[in-house]
Amino acid sequence: MAKPLTDGERRKQISVRGLAGLGDVAEVRKSFNRHLHFTLVKDRNVATRRDYYLALAHTVRDHLVGRWIRTQQRYYERDPKRIYYLSLEFYMGRTLQNTMVNLGLQNACDEAIYQLGLDLEELEEIEEDAGLGNGGLGRLAACFLDSMATLGLAAYGYGIRYEFGIFNQKIVNGWQVEEADDWLRYGNPWEKARPEYMLPVHFYGRVEHSPEGVRWLDTQVVLAMPYDTPVPGYKNDTVNTMRLWSAKAPNDFKLHDFNVGGYIEAVLDRNLAENISRVLYPNDNFFEGKELRLKQEYFVVAATLQDIIRRFKSSKFGCRDPVRTSFETFPDKVAIQLNDTHPALAIPELMRILVDVEKVDWDKAWEITKKTCAYTNHTVLPEALERWPVSMFEKLLPRHLDIIYAINQRHLDHVAALFPGDVDRLRRMSVIEEGDCKRINMAHLCVIGSHAVNGVARIHSEIVRQSVFKDFYELEPEKFQNKTNGITPRRWLLLCNPGLAETIVERIGEGFLTDLSQLKKLLPLVGDEALIRDVAQVKQENKVKFSAFLEKQYGVKVNPSSMFDVHVKRIHEYKRQLLNCLHVVTLYNRIKKDPTQAFVPRTVMIGGKAAPGYHMAKKIIKLVTSIGDIINHDPIVGDRLKVIFLENYRVSLAEKVIPAADLSQQISTAGTEASGTGNMKFMLNGALTIGTMDGANVEMAEEAGAENLFIFGLRVEDVEALDRKGYNAHEYYDRLPELRQAVDQINGGFFSPREPDCFKDVVNMLLNHDRFKVFADYEAYVACQARVDQLYRNPKEWTKKVIRNIACSGKFSSDRTITEYAHDIWGAEPPALQTPPPSLPRD
Repeated sequence: MAKPLTDGERRKQISVRGLAGLGDVAEVRKSFNRHLHFTLVKDRNVATRRDYYLALAHTVRDHLVGRWIRTQQRYYERDPKRIYYLSLEFYMGRTLQNTMVNLGLQNACDEAIYQLGLDLEELEEIEEDAGLGNGGLGRLAACFLDSMATLGLAAYGYGIRYEFGIFNQKIVNGWQVEEADDWLRYGNPWEKARPEYMLPVHFYGRVEHSPEGVRWLDTQVVLAMPYDTPVPGYKNDTVNTMRLWSAKAPNDFKLHDFNVGGYIEAVLDRNLAENISRVLYPNDNFFEGKELRLKQEYFVVAATLQDIIRRFKSSKFGCRDPVRTSFETFPDKVAIQLNDTHPALAIPELMRILVDVEKVDWDKAWEITKKTCAYTNHTVLPEALERWPVSMFEKLLPRHLDIIYAINQRHLDHVAALFPGDVDRLRRMSVIEEGDCKRINMAHLCVIGSHAVNGVARIHSEIVRQSVFKDFYELEPEKFQNKTNGITPRRWLLLCNPGLAETIVERIGEGFLTDLSQLKKLLPLVGDEALIRDVAQVKQENKVKFSAFLEKQYGVKVNPSSMFDVHVKRIHEYKRQLLNCLHVVTLYNRIKKDPTQAFVPRTVMIGGKAAPGYHMAKKIIKLVTSIGDIINHDPIVGDRLKVIFLENYRVSLAEKVIPAADLSQQISTAGTEASGTGNMKFMLNGALTIGTMDGANVEMAEEAGAENLFIFGLRVEDVEALDRKGYNAHEYYDRLPELRQAVDQINGGFFSPREPDCFKDVVNMLLNHDRFKVFADYEAYVACQARVDQLYRNPKEWTKKVIRNIACSGKFSSDRTITEYAHDIWGAEPPALQTPPPSLPRD
């Protein structure tokens, strides 16, 4: 077999990138050398690999800056409605390659770096991931920023510049060990500090009511320092901004301690203020009611709203003088999207500014607030819903507590008028939950204070309407919408899978990169022999490349012609990595029982991080690694079955594994996964899905035809019926011999001979307290996996289904999602985009 092309060689061929003009290459080389010698190396005689990476990053950034300034000037001249996307997480990954792709610079950089005797891919690997998110919610925010810029919307992402992002995961003796992610230790060439826009944020203090109004006094001040990162659209002239806030102590912080000689203590105390932006809470779909977390949530909201209002008031570029003084038009010029409940405090904070500072009367302020804010719900799991103790609010944000009480009182009066005597309804709909510990239900606050509430897949939005917010839906049905998630095809196809992108471009042109629905043009070609051959060849090349990576990283040799069966996402009971483990053990037992039988070779890869405090999730990782230890060293099994735990799963690793996957595992219990976006990435990159009818899987099956996915298991209504009847795991354990054998092996220490009791609590949970009904879906799952094997034996038919899936994945572009948000929620249509021809000189 001919040696596969490297990504670098393929990029030189690929038409998508446009041909690199010689002038561009010479310009990149010149700029690279200038940065290397004058910016970085200076007095040192020798450059390191990191110097080369930084020189290239600065070179690429130079191409951004002029467009970035021009874009912001244009917004001030045209004064469009601005979109503010508020999120506590932005899981951006690496920036260099994405920027080169979006600016159409990749070819020129590739050639220039090659001429300098360097390797572009090696330099790209030096960049740290910006891991400022846990999983789907933070990665969605990153895809949305890309789409908003590509569509030319005047949009800003606002969040926190965590000094330490999601932890680095090390596997030691099969257990997860967390290490701090010091992603900023070598600096970040993509951000620009903006100290001139530093803003004060207040905490604690007391509230004083007087005839002149309400004042919040004796507060402790923390400064919010903004760092701006450019977000370029794809091959257009738009460069938007992601502004992340970093906490700084003011110079007079606690300095009255000087008088008692406590200078050192006073300076050390500054850390308390600056801790606010120190670290990302590593919980996904789990609420941790810590005061520091509440501080983070208010910090980002308070700084952002001051920024929004400053921008609203002054409409000239670089000018601080207020032009607008009336807030009547605020909702016409400002849209605030709350990414989950984490930025929910934007609602009472906007009320506080309007009522206390700007002296707008309450009813008018409430109308403005509701028209401005919109809320996206991301989860139906009860443990994920934010419910803050009132006592914590009272101490930290006393004025906001007053405002929330007032909002709630008016809301309950309204409900009581519509449903007289229905006390239970009032209790269910209150923002304040009574009980041993009075709590504030942030989701209720978001629903009341927003003009639009959306779920993130059709089935999820239906659950939101029918159960989570049923009472609110009955009150204001027009508020509730669905916006099915999407992914950016630039990062998740063009960047990570250039071979497949090239194959598609050869057939249908490159229009699909900004209009993914054009992939439908592949449908008539599903049976085309040449396309089937090319798609299969690209997949095989990706697998060979990933196999080499696995061998280098983990010292594991895998068979590149085996089926790559991939399950990567956060480790959580509801995502059911345990169901996958039971199937693997079942396959192992079948091979051992009859080694002469023909088996489809499989390499099962499971990856993801467990929240550090989530005991069961950490046990699941240990189980995966323990099963792998036994199976991978069993000579009877050989390379027919391998189990690999992908350590430290993150955006840059996803970009490598997703293009190489044959089978995508999306097996959450029906009704628990709001949407999923990994499922979309695998579909677009030519993996077939095995999954339940949950989240966006439902719409994927609808688009591609259920017969082109491997759908199994309980539906939402089956799960509900089982709950009513009472789920009894022992029934399945007693009835299914293969399940019983697998469970007994795990329980008896077969996979943990040195610690025979290691997994007793996992088995106890599965048998007696399993909320996610793993055993109920086991039989259907194993049978469905047999259908997977059967199809995989017929490569041509398998690849036909792959092509059909790719052709039908157009709906799952974040461009489509954002266009719907803009039209249905924000009232801001994307302008008709003019892509400047490549012949125009760049800045």
